[in-house]
Amino acid sequence: MPANPAAKTAVMFHRINMQAKEAKARRSSALPEAVAREHTHEVSPHQSCSAVMQEIAAPVSTVWSVVRRFDAPQAYKHFLKSCHVIVGDGAVGTLREVQVVSGLPANNSTERLEILDDERHVISFSVVGGDHRLSNYRSVTTLHPSPSGAGTVVVESYVVDVPPGNTTDDTCTFVDTIVRCNLQSLAQIAENLARRR
Repeated sequence: MPANPAAKTAVMFHRINMQAKEAKARRSSALPEAVAREHTHEVSPHQSCSAVMQEIAAPVSTVWSVVRRFDAPQAYKHFLKSCHVIVGDGAVGTLREVQVVSGLPANNSTERLEILDDERHVISFSVVGGDHRLSNYRSVTTLHPSPSGAGTVVVESYVVDVPPGNTTDDTCTFVDTIVRCNLQSLAQIAENLARRR
């Protein structure tokens, strides 16, 4: 029986919409449809996808100045030890190699910049090699102003193969935790930058 990617996409949109409803219940912003469209992934039966939202009390320009640095993800992704650009100059197609901190089921990852849109505040990368368990990982991160205009809502979605011996839920829980930690770290850094400006 052929896979139904629309069903998996519906699951991801359900997760995004549920997070938006929970955020709204906390007096936060809901996810605009235009942003949700950026987070549409084709998902095969052996893959997992999800999205994480984070509100940040800093302007979009401040948050974007940190997120757009494909050459320095370790600035806010504390599970990364270092990053070296191995091909390219920071434009789409650039390859980087990141070293992962010890204690995680990974050593390094080779990643390609897929989208860098300074106007729409969209960045996307895919994992193309390395020593890790996140095969065929692709991430899209978008920023948009909070309804008050004083802050930023960051949405990061991903699709990844489910590793052998794991379930879709196991994979989502693991990756969601890492993404959530990264976005919480981004919030602290961007809010500190905004206070200094």
